[in-house]
Amino acid sequence: MSNPRITLAAHLDESFRALDTLERLRLLCDEVGGRIVFTSSLGIEDQALTHLILANDLPIEVVTLDTGRLFTETYKVWTETEARYGRRIRAYYPRHDALEKLVAHQGIDGFYDSVAARHACCDVRKVEPLKRALEGASVWITGLRAGQSAGRSAVGFVAFDSGHGVLKANPLLDWERERLTDFIAENHVPVNALHAQGFPSIGCAPCTRAVAPGESERAGRWWWENEDQKECGLHVDESGRLVRAKAPAVAEGPFR
Repeated sequence: MSNPRITLAAHLDESFRALDTLERLRLLCDEVGGRIVFTSSLGIEDQALTHLILANDLPIEVVTLDTGRLFTETYKVWTETEARYGRRIRAYYPRHDALEKLVAHQGIDGFYDSVAARHACCDVRKVEPLKRALEGASVWITGLRAGQSAGRSAVGFVAFDSGHGVLKANPLLDWERERLTDFIAENHVPVNALHAQGFPSIGCAPCTRAVAPGESERAGRWWWENEDQKECGLHVDESGRLVRAKAPAVAEGPFR
């Protein structure tokens, strides 16, 4: 027997193609219901979605994962965003006992030593807090875009994430960088100052550098690792692959 959530994901994935981004968000609220969670890294993509959600008073929770290793500029835009929209962004933190054990084992910067050590750090600081953030949720909204990396170019608009047991929606999937920056400027959305300093993608401070001309948007994330290893674990399935929809990732036609 087919999983009704997979069927619903396929329906929404197809429906998203004819809608603008605000309509996509409203469709999720209307057709899925339940607890809908948007996880924000406070980067430019997520700030665009935060604006659409909060400015239109949509029944979507905005949360963030505070790893304890974020840039000062990230905390600043977090404060500015709450002031702009008059809403709190709910923070989820690593469990103190797991973090203490991790640092005791690998040192404060042990994630540089191997891919396994880095994954262990991401698991404690991001993956486990995400699981708590998504407990009881029906939909998980992210700011993934196809243009961020080669791996993300194959991700769909909506898929069923079996690892978390939720529908995972990527309403900005077909946005190009230029469309995104124009939207931010037109709507006076608070933005991380690091974006203007060569950081198109911003994560933890020790694991993010500015990118050089011609590099991909996520080249500055875990730059010491091979390109095919550079996901933190938030967006992969049980096999370690990015969660995908069966349908093609990006609709033809103009970007919305």
